[in-house]
Amino acid sequence: MEEDGGNEVMADARSTEDWLLHARELVPAALDKAKEVKGFPGRWKMIIAKLEQIPSRLSDLSSHPCFSKITLCKEQLQAVSKTLKDAVELAELCLKEKYEGKLRMQSELDALSGKLDLNLRDCGILIKTGMLGEATLPLAVMGRVGEPDVAINSNIRELLARLQIGHLESKQRALDSLAEVMKEDEKTVLAVLGRSNVSALVQLLTATSPRIREKTVTLICSLAESGCCENWLVSEGVLPPLIRLVESGGAVGKEKATISLQRLSMSEETTRAIVGHGGVRPLIELCQTGDSVSQAAASCTLKNISAVPEVRQTLAEEGIVRVMINLLNCGILLGSKEYAAECLQNLTTSNDNLRWSVISEGGIRSLLAYLDSPLPQESAVGALRNLVGAVSVEVLVTLGFLPRLVHVLKSGSLGAQQAAVSAICRVSSSTEMKKMVGEAGCIPLLVKILEAKSNNAREVSAQAIASLIVLPQNCREVKKDDKSVPNLVQLLDPSPQNTAKKYAVSCLACLSSSKKRKKLMISYGAIGYLKKLTEMDIPGAKKLLERLERGKLRSLFSKK
Repeated sequence: MEEDGGNEVMADARSTEDWLLHARELVPAALDKAKEVKGFPGRWKMIIAKLEQIPSRLSDLSSHPCFSKITLCKEQLQAVSKTLKDAVELAELCLKEKYEGKLRMQSELDALSGKLDLNLRDCGILIKTGMLGEATLPLAVMGRVGEPDVAINSNIRELLARLQIGHLESKQRALDSLAEVMKEDEKTVLAVLGRSNVSALVQLLTATSPRIREKTVTLICSLAESGCCENWLVSEGVLPPLIRLVESGGAVGKEKATISLQRLSMSEETTRAIVGHGGVRPLIELCQTGDSVSQAAASCTLKNISAVPEVRQTLAEEGIVRVMINLLNCGILLGSKEYAAECLQNLTTSNDNLRWSVISEGGIRSLLAYLDSPLPQESAVGALRNLVGAVSVEVLVTLGFLPRLVHVLKSGSLGAQQAAVSAICRVSSSTEMKKMVGEAGCIPLLVKILEAKSNNAREVSAQAIASLIVLPQNCREVKKDDKSVPNLVQLLDPSPQNTAKKYAVSCLACLSSSKKRKKLMISYGAIGYLKKLTEMDIPGAKKLLERLERGKLRSLFSKK
């Protein structure tokens, strides 16, 4: 059955067993011819060694009971047969010395050696991927999932297997088909995806064809966003080629690669690896030059990276502070601004040098301007909280710091309010600032936050009031608020979860100079709480208890 390359109909009509027989017949012919050749001994010696491996691969391939039912097996045997035929033809040319130049023949022999490598590799992959077992799948699961589902799964597995075998052209066709399937039924693709398939996709990221790289990174982006195989992607080496695409890919490649890194950077370990592979600089550059989507994805990735303390200095050395402040001022998407605010909050959490860097680049002004936008305020206020202790009161007043905080306390989320209260605590060290905070109308807002469900929010609010109340005019403001005493008494709760009790004691001690407030404290059960707090040695609890009990005793005598 001699193969006619021009007669595709006859080739397709052959069965898989026919192709196996054909390939087996060609092996000894190719070996005999190859061993007769005297020229190019080094190259032919290598080719002969590879030809000698083919029979065992064919045996492994054909030994599976479902061998004859798998299209890929037939295609693989066709490819092997074509390579063997090429080997016979080249050997005959060398024997007759009828070739066009020595260098050209050397090149053709190298190409033949590469084809043999590919054939041997693809046979091995086909055996290992589990594709051969797919032919038995309908019998095993027909009653459970139904024939249509089985056919779909088998088709998807075949497409995934095709990513690992054959030439780039066939892999590109498989990519196109798989992309279409992903659009229609991503869930099923993810269900049958294996680690070897992920590895094959990662390898295609470094293909010489820009089109293949672009299609591959689009698929990998979908996999990363699905959240089902991040560990496989990272362990199979996806980070370096993704970073190179961010660095020098086309528009689509940059966007998809950056979105993939954004998703993968949610893992702290992967974040360190991105830094280690040189990913910071291209991401920072993309924040400055990329389109809206790429810019947002890059800024989010950098925000995720900035959450890891030990890499913050590396980020600073690459100029991240100025870039994030610039995004705050003129980011294309609102999301980019939000990520920039979060990044600045992370950078200024514990590093004084980075705090000064943000301040010197005008970060406080930009963060305050950001608070005037409709975006989430928590991160921006958190960054301001980290910075305010390093600048003078005069600067903060000039920049309109307090009015912005009052706005946050009135209408911000609980997290933003909590960060604003923490900022107030940090700036209220001087009498002058305590006075300005009170005059700005913060105290009623702080009293209201004492009712929050969050333990931390209640604690920072009680701490702020305890700091401000030492000023007489602020104390009068607290007394005016009908909710101040009941809210503070509730914070005398001795349970371990209540971390605000020591501040509540301090506040109530300042208010206890008023007979009316003492009666309120007693009526809301402060004495019972204070007895328990006294046993726990909470500072000020014993003194406040004695004061209330004396007031209660006087009240009893006056009634008599």
